[in-house]
Amino acid sequence: MTNPRLGFAGVGKMGGLMAARLIEGGHPLIVFDANDRAVAPLVKAGAMRANALADLAAQAEIVFASLPTPDVVREVALGPGGIVESATTKLFVDLSTTGPRIARIVAEGLASKGITAVDCPVSGGLAGARNGTLALMVSCPAIAYEQLQDLLTVFGKPIFVSEIPGAAQTMKLANNLLAACAIAISSEAFVFGVKGGLDPKIMCEVFNASSGRNTATLDKFPRSVLPGTFDFGFSTALAFKDVKLCLDEAEALGVPTPVGSAIRHVLGITQAMFGPESDFTSMVRPFERWAGVEVRSPPMVLNEAEQ
Repeated sequence: MTNPRLGFAGVGKMGGLMAARLIEGGHPLIVFDANDRAVAPLVKAGAMRANALADLAAQAEIVFASLPTPDVVREVALGPGGIVESATTKLFVDLSTTGPRIARIVAEGLASKGITAVDCPVSGGLAGARNGTLALMVSCPAIAYEQLQDLLTVFGKPIFVSEIPGAAQTMKLANNLLAACAIAISSEAFVFGVKGGLDPKIMCEVFNASSGRNTATLDKFPRSVLPGTFDFGFSTALAFKDVKLCLDEAEALGVPTPVGSAIRHVLGITQAMFGPESDFTSMVRPFERWAGVEVRSPPMVLNEAEQ
């Protein structure tokens, strides 16, 4: 495909930042979102506005989508006025987290109309989307990956997982389970240390120089918990959704998840106490309340590799 026409459906927090990178990279882009306010800054930056999803699909050969739930992804891909009805679209690149079952349903439904589904969930949060440093997990036919690889590098580092539909979703759910687990267990450790009189900044330094090091101690705690900003950029509701999807898929495969079940419980408590739109780094806050301490310190200076 030479200079294919690009479309982007779903330009909220993550999608808007990724769409902006395509525009900044000089790629003409057609955008659609049910929220006009999300579309406005992209139109100002040079994108064309589609009045409806069907309008976008009728014009774009490659459609990217960044959508909040599996049901919305299925509706956009296969519902009335969706991608499946397009005579123009050849590749549907789903950047959302849906779980492998929905990915397979979408792939089968689109294949019946000659459209290739590319499963491409991303990891790296708002900072990764803004800076083009996301990790992109990709499953699709190899020929489709070859066609898309250069475009995907606009968002970050694409990693080809498999040609099996839904394989990238399985990879993403496993990753997000680990990420949530790191925050939960780090929360327990930090609260324990602070209650015992330790400085959380010093704790972080020790963890990151020793065997306790993980993604939460390296990034999420120094960036969003120690300064008390809780602004890493991923909501508790989305983290809960992803962990629940992972556990549902694990159950279907007959894989026991006692630790994952505990993480889902902690996320459920966090959501109940601080709301679904709270940042998922707020997982530390129930532990703080129960222990009567706060894990706070002046913001730590991150080196360039951590930013």
